[in-house]
Amino acid sequence: MWSCFSFALSISGLLGTVATTFSYPLTAGGAASAIWCWLIAGFGALCLALSVAEIASAYPTSGALYFTIKYLAPPKYVPIIAWIDGWLNLIGQVCGSASSEYGAAQMLLAAVSIGTDFSYVPTQGHIIGVMGALCVFHSIINSMSTSWLNHFTKTYAVFHIAVLIAACVSLLVMQKDKHTATYAFTNVEPASGWEPAGFSFLFGFLSVAWTMTDYDATAHIAEEAKDPARIVPKAIALALAFTYVVGWLYNIVLVLCMGDPAEILASPIGQPVVQIFYNVMGKGLAIWFAAAAFIIMNFVCITAQQAGSRTIWAFSRDSMLPGSRIWYRIWGRTNTPVLAVWLYSLMCILINLIGLGSYITIAAIFNTCAIALDWSYCIPILCKLLFGRFEKGPWNLGRASFCVNTYAVCWTGFVSVIFLLPTVRPVHADNMNYAIVILAFVLLVATGYWYIHGRRFYTGPRTHAHVETDGAISTAVSNVTKDTDSVDNLEKKPAQVSTL
Repeated sequence: MWSCFSFALSISGLLGTVATTFSYPLTAGGAASAIWCWLIAGFGALCLALSVAEIASAYPTSGALYFTIKYLAPPKYVPIIAWIDGWLNLIGQVCGSASSEYGAAQMLLAAVSIGTDFSYVPTQGHIIGVMGALCVFHSIINSMSTSWLNHFTKTYAVFHIAVLIAACVSLLVMQKDKHTATYAFTNVEPASGWEPAGFSFLFGFLSVAWTMTDYDATAHIAEEAKDPARIVPKAIALALAFTYVVGWLYNIVLVLCMGDPAEILASPIGQPVVQIFYNVMGKGLAIWFAAAAFIIMNFVCITAQQAGSRTIWAFSRDSMLPGSRIWYRIWGRTNTPVLAVWLYSLMCILINLIGLGSYITIAAIFNTCAIALDWSYCIPILCKLLFGRFEKGPWNLGRASFCVNTYAVCWTGFVSVIFLLPTVRPVHADNMNYAIVILAFVLLVATGYWYIHGRRFYTGPRTHAHVETDGAISTAVSNVTKDTDSVDNLEKKPAQVSTL
């Protein structure tokens, strides 16, 4: 339970991810946006996370919510719905990992800049270069066995919670000139160029939507966990509830202690939160907390890459991706899908090249992550609501299920419109929100590949999974076309479940 909770908590990476995205609510609406957007958007994200946890409990497998389409949708619609959902989930995870790697690189270079008394200022080229090196490092870690990954994961929660407490206490004690509560909760200063101010305020939702996402990452390691039907949904629910409550309190502390928002937004290192640490605590502690945020972001990247590589492996099991017979292979020495790990890493590096345009254009990756991932969860939820085929697992929402599910879908539809709009006006080529371009490209590739290959060979998720009375996963292969050696081998021997 602790390992899975720590894994789920590491996906949010609260200290590091808030630092990476704090500029968005400040630009959108100032102090009040940072506080109220977290409270409002966090509730919608929590409803979506609880809905995901409920479905993951009923159908625990490495395919996660994509896999559940097999049970939630009518059989004749399963292939096309699962195809769309799978591709949305994949691009969402890639963008999530790519943006996390980018944020980790920013944190490292921010610490270096402070160490040189700001004589060194990170450039976009430097950030992208460090990001690529971090992707390679995290791929090496994810090529190790699951037991080693467990050792990394279970230490994370203690470190993260301790650093969060230390950061909040240090800021509150050392900042002598705090803002008033009235300023923190009511001051609206939009700097995005959007009018009216109330509409600009809504762009602050991006920070919490990016931090509180990738809910099904823990579900992707269900086949590597003990008693997944109970442990996985509990871990998702507890980790996201913790992130929601503590994240809101952390944002309040940052706003009270931040000083002049225009000054920290103009920071030469491009990291408002790190600049707050520097202004309040001085050089030494600012470097320490920036380094701690970097370490936390590395945990985010490691766990996100683990979940993403398992997604590629699960999709390759279903012959959903080009070259599935390659990406499906398991390296016998570590019993992990090493080729899938490195393919996933390459995809993260390539999509981050958009950051060479400007810092603002990188927001497209953040936006795409939130939109694609959340809709890949809403599709199974909609199937659950519309077709009435859902069978409850050991962990469920009871009578609240319908209301929570419905609100989650409605909220996702609302914020998706906002996340597709440019975050800054007037709009130019170097500050355009290219999220719509990324989504359109992926959907075009997915549609083309469907007509070329998918509709002839793809039959949906190929495994049946159900939970035995002892909580173990029982798997069997169905509807398999014998087009790869890997699939042939899977048919000849039952799937083996390794445990954390």
